[in-house]
Amino acid sequence: MLASLDEAPLADPRFAYEPKYDGIRALAMVRAGGGPGAVRLWSRLGNDKTSQFPEIARALAVFARKLKADVLLDGEIVALDQHGEPAGFQRLQGRIHLTSERDIGGREGTEPVAFVAFDVLRDGHTDLTALPLTARRARLERIFGNTGTTRLRLSDFRPGDGRTLYRDVLARGWEGLVAKELDSPYQSGRRSGAWRKIKVVRRQECVVGGWTEGRGSRAHFGALLLGVWEGGALVHIGHTGTGFNERELARVAALLRPLETTTCPFATRPVANERPHWTRPEIVVEVGFTEWTADGMLRHPKYLGLRDDIHPANVRRETTAQSTRKRREVEPWPNASGATGRLIATLAEVETRGGEAVVDLSGGGALAVGHLDKVFWPGLGITKGALLRYYAWAAPRILPAVADRPVVMRRFPDGVRGKAFYQQRAPADTPPGVRVDTLPVDTEVPSRLIGGSLMTLLYMAQIAAISQDPWFSRVGSLDDADHVVLDLDPMPGVPFATVVDVARWIHDELARVGTPSVPKTSGASGMHVYIPLPPRTSYETGRIFCEIVATLVAERHPRAATVERAVDARGRRVYVDYMQNFRGKTLATAYSARASDFAGASTPLTWREVHAGVDHRDFTLTTLPERVRRVGDLWAALGESPGADLSAILDRSGRRRPPRAKKRA
Repeated sequence: MLASLDEAPLADPRFAYEPKYDGIRALAMVRAGGGPGAVRLWSRLGNDKTSQFPEIARALAVFARKLKADVLLDGEIVALDQHGEPAGFQRLQGRIHLTSERDIGGREGTEPVAFVAFDVLRDGHTDLTALPLTARRARLERIFGNTGTTRLRLSDFRPGDGRTLYRDVLARGWEGLVAKELDSPYQSGRRSGAWRKIKVVRRQECVVGGWTEGRGSRAHFGALLLGVWEGGALVHIGHTGTGFNERELARVAALLRPLETTTCPFATRPVANERPHWTRPEIVVEVGFTEWTADGMLRHPKYLGLRDDIHPANVRRETTAQSTRKRREVEPWPNASGATGRLIATLAEVETRGGEAVVDLSGGGALAVGHLDKVFWPGLGITKGALLRYYAWAAPRILPAVADRPVVMRRFPDGVRGKAFYQQRAPADTPPGVRVDTLPVDTEVPSRLIGGSLMTLLYMAQIAAISQDPWFSRVGSLDDADHVVLDLDPMPGVPFATVVDVARWIHDELARVGTPSVPKTSGASGMHVYIPLPPRTSYETGRIFCEIVATLVAERHPRAATVERAVDARGRRVYVDYMQNFRGKTLATAYSARASDFAGASTPLTWREVHAGVDHRDFTLTTLPERVRRVGDLWAALGESPGADLSAILDRSGRRRPPRAKKRA
């Protein structure tokens, strides 16, 4: 049974919701008792996969010993990531075409896989396909609910409400959901509206009709020419040259060359940037893309992998009723008029056009930008260009918060799911207008970027420094903290509601001693509570005060909060971190974008909102502009406050006031 790409609600008592696992659809025949030939795996095209994934076959053979009757299971062979979670189809590419036992055995440890079962079609001599999904699922959970190995799993199954699962899918960057009617029978080999795909990352299976020659040093080929079958003709829908490494280029080229022909397979000969080579339409690939253009072409297609489990003749354009017309991202930029509005429009034009450009900035100066169509948040399709446009809008709110402060960069050149690295020193090739200073307190870092200008802010985004992480002190007073912070860091498995509870308790303690504070989301999984300080307050004074508050909260609420510095000893609690309050430590400032999977933005809140309850996923790059239009700049309260008199509070608490460090000349 196959799913159709129809619309489906995310909450409906008629449906159950499952992740759309991104692997190879497979049937598994498992004979009770085990023994030779007890297990057989095959794809939906009937290709045997048993020897190709021997670790799954072995696990099923062990499982077979527990069975009282033969079973036929429907599921997905998926690659696993470093955390043991199902990953994208690309991770299967290293396994999918291997045939020799030696090659396959060498990949089992480095490229692990699992079988995720989501249906059972036969139990012993009983054909279950006519039963409703609810009955089949109950039977499946009884049979397959305790396999004893992570190689064999049940699908995630959410009856009635798929909204939480949808957020999980967004966070993980998975392909989408499948909504299944609870009373639906299983229709073998048919694509049915009873199972509906809800796609998040848009994908399309394509027939390869040719390739173009590579430019410069590009080996093997430049791009694949892609098509789908419509009305008996192969229709060109675009080309892709991205998503390949050298090994994949060579492998695909070796498959294409024997298929080369002098006849163009497309109904209309496509215009190619380089000399085209035509092939017989016998290879299917899968690409990811952002949208269909008005003329039916793929926008920003990227090669994801070969599909040997799909027959070329069955490849059709996958559309929904809504996507048959062109859809463009509508970015919310309230009050972005004048120079800011023009800058945002220019950045959008550069992204659409592609390539590189030099853009004039409001206030003077010009910045070279490029590769703005690069996707930084793959689960959401949010690009580098969108990040620059966000910062152009947010600049009036961010720049006062980072002005004259050294900033630490964490760069994500391949987006939030790629490798990241920290950079303290200023790049050697910073353009004019980007402030770079050498600090008298630095002994190892020769120079740093200093925040406060639009040029510096957008330059950092251009070099893929997603967040803005400033010091708590300024260049002219590096030993004096302008504020201190309690950083609420939940351990894995702790819900955000518990983080909010801890923030409430901190507010209660601060209010009891009359200390002003401003809360904000971190933009990831935690929260920050900032406490403004009066001029000439040392880091040490602020840190001691934060330690007192954090310890009080942890002592009064030991099941939810902890100040334990050893990670292994924190348990499933919120770590109340007061140790961020040293010179040179940084946290993402208010309105900063974050590298969280849901594209969070660190958002100032009111304490009334915190006590009423908030969800951190509501505050993102795309929702924050409209929120600021409604509530204004809540972060301004931090800078406008005269600051808390922590010394008096420490004296009342019986803690000795620490000596002030001598001011540097």
